[in-house]
Amino acid sequence: MDKIVLFDGDCGVCNRSIQFILRHEKGNVFLFAPIESSIGQQLMSKYRIPSDLNSVIFIEKGKFYSKSTAAFKICKYFKPPWNLLFLFSFIPSSIRDIFYMVVARNRYKWFRKSDSCILLTPETRKKFLN
Repeated sequence: MDKIVLFDGDCGVCNRSIQFILRHEKGNVFLFAPIESSIGQQLMSKYRIPSDLNSVIFIEKGKFYSKSTAAFKICKYFKPPWNLLFLFSFIPSSIRDIFYMVVARNRYKWFRKSDSCILLTPETRKKFLN
């Protein structure tokens, strides 16, 4: 388990983001788990991730990343030209995270809660941790 994306399983924008990652990842590099799931909670505990962190979480090489840093680190593993989004990580995180948190705080209002699950092929289903 080298590259794991933890996400809010109830969040519509999070679910669409996972679908985007699945379409654009270069190779088969990511594993996924909803934060609310049993495995998500185990990983939160294992990596000592604060439970009140309102963010996507990316775990790589024994470290976790959150907010815009997590998003841009994920972009590194996209196919071109999407991997170029990583270049925005050079903007200081204090500035990037302001925009990230505005969206995170308003995600249910603007994008609603997800009322359906992501439709997975048998191949992509293997990428979701149980």
